[in-house]
Amino acid sequence: MQETTANQVAANATSSFTEHLQRDRPGLLPFNNPLPAAQSASAQPLQVPHATTIVALTYAGGVLMAGDRRATMGNIIASRHIEKVFPADQYSVLGIAGTAGIAIDITRLFQVELEHYEKIEGTLLSLDGKANRLGAMIRGNLPMALQGLAVIPLFAGFDTQAGVGRLFSYDVTGGRYEEQEHHTVGSGSMFARGALKKLWSPNISEDEAIRVAVESLYDAADDDSATGGPDPVRQLWPVVYTVNRAGARRVPEAVLAEAAQRIIESRASAHRES
Repeated sequence: MQETTANQVAANATSSFTEHLQRDRPGLLPFNNPLPAAQSASAQPLQVPHATTIVALTYAGGVLMAGDRRATMGNIIASRHIEKVFPADQYSVLGIAGTAGIAIDITRLFQVELEHYEKIEGTLLSLDGKANRLGAMIRGNLPMALQGLAVIPLFAGFDTQAGVGRLFSYDVTGGRYEEQEHHTVGSGSMFARGALKKLWSPNISEDEAIRVAVESLYDAADDDSATGGPDPVRQLWPVVYTVNRAGARRVPEAVLAEAAQRIIESRASAHRES
């Protein structure tokens, strides 16, 4: 009897925590509870907080990801303190744009997915494998996306085999695209991308990459009301992570405050001289 039970456990074992939930507890998955259909054409769309702008860029020895702190709900600022960039595991980070609640749940599921794989297999999943599994999760959210609750992540990590930082973007169907140099997602992405094109250069240092990320978010906030810029009054700064051979590291707020202050002083000086 014990041998039969052990065989059943072995047969049911999987290195994917998401597959385990899908098989045994599908109701726990964040994208397996679609909303009821609207009762009439005049029904108001569901108002929920949305996370906005994320930027990512490569630098000499790694990759960096940054996100502003604002969440919006229609024309209202739902939060000034939301965090949109999270460590996925030791060598990767994840940024979220779109429906905040679902995005955070998918982020937590992705973190457990990678931790579960490491415990079952005894090794880290490759960076391509991580990117593929995240794409599968986003594909699972497609029914919710069709109801207006889309989640669009940006994924970046250090490829320990190739020795380089890499970044990946996605569409609502879970399509995965490897990006070169830099990329942005969210409502302010058009303006942040324009700033990155002017400010980024190959093999910039980590310190310079931090400044470029903060300045690109500053430019996005200048033109996009859903993106929150650095806020010296409330002491609110972007959330910024670097990932290199040493692993993922959150940039201290003191460093971000200094970078933001330099940008503000530079813009103020240029305005006075004009």
